[in-house]
Amino acid sequence: MATTYPAKSAVRTGGYQHRQVSDRAIQWLFIAPTLILLVLFNIFPLFYSLFLSFTNYSAIERVDPVWVGFQNFGALLNDRQMWKYFATTGRFAFLSVTLQTLIGFGLAMLLREKFRASGFITTLILIPMMLSPVVVGFFWKLIFNPTSGIFNYLLGYTNPATAPDWLASSTLALWAIVIVDVWMWSPFVMLLCLSGLNAIPDYLYEAAAIDRASPWFQFWRITLPQVMPLLLIAV
Repeated sequence: MATTYPAKSAVRTGGYQHRQVSDRAIQWLFIAPTLILLVLFNIFPLFYSLFLSFTNYSAIERVDPVWVGFQNFGALLNDRQMWKYFATTGRFAFLSVTLQTLIGFGLAMLLREKFRASGFITTLILIPMMLSPVVVGFFWKLIFNPTSGIFNYLLGYTNPATAPDWLASSTLALWAIVIVDVWMWSPFVMLLCLSGLNAIPDYLYEAAAIDRASPWFQFWRITLPQVMPLLLIAV
């Protein structure tokens, strides 16, 4: 009488599937807390705010939201002051993004060349990006203080009576916010550009050097095209 045994392939397949399910469960176990926090603190408030924008709602009066459709958006578009706000926001975005890109890319080009204490300097530059926006706001509020802030002192205003109030002036407040935003997020652009610069193969520059290409030519033909995708992501 012939004796039959279970196929080894079937046993291996079953063990592989069980192990694969266990690996997926472990992956979801690590991802779930972050995903839950993301939904609670980012995605849900975003969609709830979008819903409230189509309603007549006041958090102070504590009444139920009343659906009004696009009435709120129509009132905004018909308000002349709103177009001034849009223009101010556009100027802020243009100035901030432009300065962050130029400063971040410039710092990345300088730190690309390894030298003594380059790692320490890179860490110092990245500190503003790691701070909380609340801490950054409080920190720069003290710096921009018209009476005791160091910013006016560095500009040469020794008399507090004649020193400008950066956060209270309608013309200087925009520049003050741009300075803070550039100080905080230029390191992020630098980090992206630095990773892109370090990923450029050395043989490209070696071939360009053999062809006697100038540094300016190497920058426009090799460096900038290789880093451009990361610059677009940063922007």
